[in-house]
Amino acid sequence: MRLEQLQAFLGIAETGSFQRAAKKCGVTQSTISRQIQALEAVLGVELFHRTSHAKLTLAGECLLPRARKICQEWQTARQEITDLVSGKQPELCIAAIHSLCAFYLPPVLQKFCHDYPQVQLRVTSLGSDRALKVLKDGLVDLAIVMNNRFLTTSKEMVVEVLYDESIEVLTAANHPLAQYECIPWSELVRYPQVVFKDGYGMQRLVQDRFEQLDATLQAALEVNTLDAFRGVVRQGEFIALLPQSALVEARLDSTLAVRCLAANGNISMSETSLTRQVVMVTTQDRLKIPPIQHFWQLVKENIPPQLNSLEPSAC
Repeated sequence: MRLEQLQAFLGIAETGSFQRAAKKCGVTQSTISRQIQALEAVLGVELFHRTSHAKLTLAGECLLPRARKICQEWQTARQEITDLVSGKQPELCIAAIHSLCAFYLPPVLQKFCHDYPQVQLRVTSLGSDRALKVLKDGLVDLAIVMNNRFLTTSKEMVVEVLYDESIEVLTAANHPLAQYECIPWSELVRYPQVVFKDGYGMQRLVQDRFEQLDATLQAALEVNTLDAFRGVVRQGEFIALLPQSALVEARLDSTLAVRCLAANGNISMSETSLTRQVVMVTTQDRLKIPPIQHFWQLVKENIPPQLNSLEPSAC
């Protein structure tokens, strides 16, 4: 069964004539006749009484509402795809890590909403692993995450590196580690830490570095928001290792201190420095859609913003 056969069937049912149906469908009468014969052969019954007026048989009456529904669904699907390709999608869904949502992303969101006011923009703050999963599941159109080459190497994925940033130490202003300009790892490992929950790239990054140093990470508390990190660390006992972009507000808070990491003993700086890479990810087919393509370009042009004022002091 083919779509044009159903369209021919509807044309005859609505006009009552093979000739008028052919004119309506823009084909010859012989073509219409062949399409109906083929459809009847598939179904094994006649659909019309062949008289001066093409009248539906009982089987034709049964098929009519189904044929209308199938053809209508096809027209709807065609229109939706046409709208999608031309940039008329109803919404754009983004998943991004917390530090991006808090500081770097808002100006981009405002620019996009100005450029595409008809597109509903939906932004969800997620950990990197979860953000990439919902992207692969088709629940979001684009993700901005901490790079994980094991999760972003699929053939259909397009990955744009945005920036690399240092990992720094957040402490209370009166914490013993705050006396250092750059904190040695030998001192850092002595204190309990607030860490991201499981499924966040930062937790895995910190844990891996402690294992490389043959040290034990004292993960005393797990949280998943920047406000929670600042609130807990502010109490004075715990510290946290966080990316530079997550510490913008902390630098302005007199109750908190932000310090860089120093080389430790005989271990070289390259082995003890800690950084993360932030990337933007989508799929090849999505990047062809105008609103997604535009958002992608806005992010490339505006993230990161000027980071000079946020650079840690040299250690």
